[in-house]
Amino acid sequence: MFGWEFPPHIAGGLGTATYGLTRGLAKHGVEIRMVVPKAYGDEDQRFVRVVNASDVVTRFGDERQREIWDRMTFIEIDSNLIPYASPEEWELKREEWARNAEGGLSEDPTGHKDLWEGRFSFSGRYGENLLEEVARYAMVAAEVARQMEGEFDVIHAHDWLTYFAGIAAKAVSGKPLVVHMHATEFDRSGENVNQTVYDIERAGMEAADRVIAVSNLTRKIVIEKYGIPPEKVVAVHNAVRFASGTPEDVERGVEDKIVTFLGRITYQKGPDYFVEAAAKVLKRLPGVRFVMAGSGDMMNHVVRRVAALGIADRFHFTGFLKGDDVHKMFLLSDVYVMPSVSEPFGISPLEAMRSNVPVIISKQSGVAEVLEYAVKVDYWDVDAMADAIYALVQYPALSKMFSAKGLEEVTGLKWDNAAAKVKRVYEEAIRSL
Repeated sequence: MFGWEFPPHIAGGLGTATYGLTRGLAKHGVEIRMVVPKAYGDEDQRFVRVVNASDVVTRFGDERQREIWDRMTFIEIDSNLIPYASPEEWELKREEWARNAEGGLSEDPTGHKDLWEGRFSFSGRYGENLLEEVARYAMVAAEVARQMEGEFDVIHAHDWLTYFAGIAAKAVSGKPLVVHMHATEFDRSGENVNQTVYDIERAGMEAADRVIAVSNLTRKIVIEKYGIPPEKVVAVHNAVRFASGTPEDVERGVEDKIVTFLGRITYQKGPDYFVEAAAKVLKRLPGVRFVMAGSGDMMNHVVRRVAALGIADRFHFTGFLKGDDVHKMFLLSDVYVMPSVSEPFGISPLEAMRSNVPVIISKQSGVAEVLEYAVKVDYWDVDAMADAIYALVQYPALSKMFSAKGLEEVTGLKWDNAAAKVKRVYEEAIRSL
């Protein structure tokens, strides 16, 4: 299994979903090797063995790597794909090796094997060198698959960052590839897609034997926008884990009702609609506080809009939260709102419901497919969103009903059930070869 993040080192829902799924798969007898770009040593390895890609010595010149290298070229990586070699040296080596291969020579063209071995150092973050790390990660994946040849049955790649790793591992091992689509480029960017990311997503899904989509909404996008055959795409909804040790008592400090937004402050998550709805609520009910927990490229825009609306004294920005801080925030909340413009699934409403908090979600979210006791509104309908917030804050009986029924409903959404479906996908992929 290839993933870009794994708890406790996460940047969002992807790491949380991966962790829940691996725990569920382990309970169904699936043995997992989880390869991450950078492991820190404090990952929970009771249910999965974590492999640190930064520790893997990669060998170059393997005949099976030529296809992988050729696939890398369209990412337009202007950097070295061999440690300690400049981009120019890398290109010369690649061209020379290709010429020798055409002439029937399969040995290392440099004549110096040591020049074709080394380790990559990964940051494991989502920084400016992300595409470079994606390409390097694929080269490491090929080496991991080579070293573990005969020891695994199926390859599972999470999200576009690891799709080339999955392709590389499949090319080396011949094992079936399952790719997991947690969010498409259309979810992240609307219609202004990053063409390179789109191409990687499509290449990964075309190479895969099966594609897992986190909702029917995502499955529809995969089929219609990427041209993937419907029979190859399976929807498996995410779930929520009821972790032990969740803090039960937190000091509230204020008597005001608290309405929370928790997620990346980006276009996809709809933070600006949350702000507009908050302003409408405060005109009718001044004694409410709004919390925006998260970080992202729209932060400055949102802060300026809050100031312009004159509601800064009612708004709190916490920055990015994770772990126990997330649970504490939910325990402090009276209402949770997820106004996403496009949300493939959305685990955070499940976490809120687990904490006995009533939730408002956008109809444009995959989680809306599985929840009955959540208030659903169109993300753009700030009047409906404001009305829903007002009702849940102002009428205790309504809030109590949604809290109780929501907790009962979310209790049935277990990772064990999702994992059972994923295991069946593995078995189908294996039989398809």
